[in-house]
Amino acid sequence: MIFITVKFAVRPERADDWLALVDDFTRATRSEPGNLFFEWSRSVEDPHEFVLVEAFRDGAAGKEHVESAHFVKAMDDLSYAVAAKPRIVSIDIPGMDGWGEMGEITPR
Repeated sequence: MIFITVKFAVRPERADDWLALVDDFTRATRSEPGNLFFEWSRSVEDPHEFVLVEAFRDGAAGKEHVESAHFVKAMDDLSYAVAAKPRIVSIDIPGMDGWGEMGEITPR
């Protein structure tokens, strides 16, 4: 599994419409056969920062994603809305195929 987290610093005037701006990109990515999850969150400390948590089945699926037409289009579209280059963490986790359960807490 390729696990990726990206932090996007968004221009203040684009922050409130960021999720609408990335909607087509999000839907297209979620429909990729190798995508395991693709989730956006807004920082609770900085209203102009959005965090993307995503995962792909393997390196081939990740490569397919970054070579897709919707990825290329999104990188161009989003360049007009970001305030800085996004910061990324990407790691290959062999043997993982998605979410597992957290062992330290159980609903009562």
